Amino acid sequence: MGNIKECSKESLKKSSNEGLNVSTKALIIVDMLNDFVQEGAPLKVPEIESIIGPIKREIRKAHIENYPVIYICDSHDCDDREFKLYPPHAVENTNGSEIIDELKPEIKDLVIKKKTLSSFYNTGLEKALKEKQVEEIILTGCVANICIYFAAFEAVIRGLRVSVVLDAIMGLNRRDYDIAVEQMKKVLKINLI
Repeated sequence: MGNIKECSKESLKKSSNEGLNVSTKALIIVDMLNDFVQEGAPLKVPEIESIIGPIKREIRKAHIENYPVIYICDSHDCDDREFKLYPPHAVENTNGSEIIDELKPEIKDLVIKKKTLSSFYNTGLEKALKEKQVEEIILTGCVANICIYFAAFEAVIRGLRVSVVLDAIMGLNRRDYDIAVEQMKKVLKINLI
């Protein structure tokens, strides 16, 4: 009995993961869909093309470092109540609800559909993060002051660490972007990279 030593949760976690390529972070790509990116789309985000390259960079990094890539995608019914706030967009099974060609997921990537502005409400995101033992999410995509901000907020209140890649998110305009970034920094205390 004298050889039994009490182990902290951290030391148990470290020893059980030794020798494995285990990551506790995940890359989240929000709403990089045709209806937010294509010219003439109902909710085309101005200058959104400028974040495609940085998101590709983050995807490459995640795949190289072997952490999950999770796409969160608007997917609405034809009579969705969100259309009282915004023009109809990302209607399920339409071209507008598809992930843009430049960022198509690989087989190992996860795609989660959402019906609201929330990445967590009635989606499988929280369960997926728990199953993959994710402790930190890295956010990219659009729109900075809406779905990105809500995802950051909801992750923080769930105890997750959050990083936002500044050159890989876009707002509806510069002012909205700046306000969202300021609020994420000051209120949510998240990591801006």
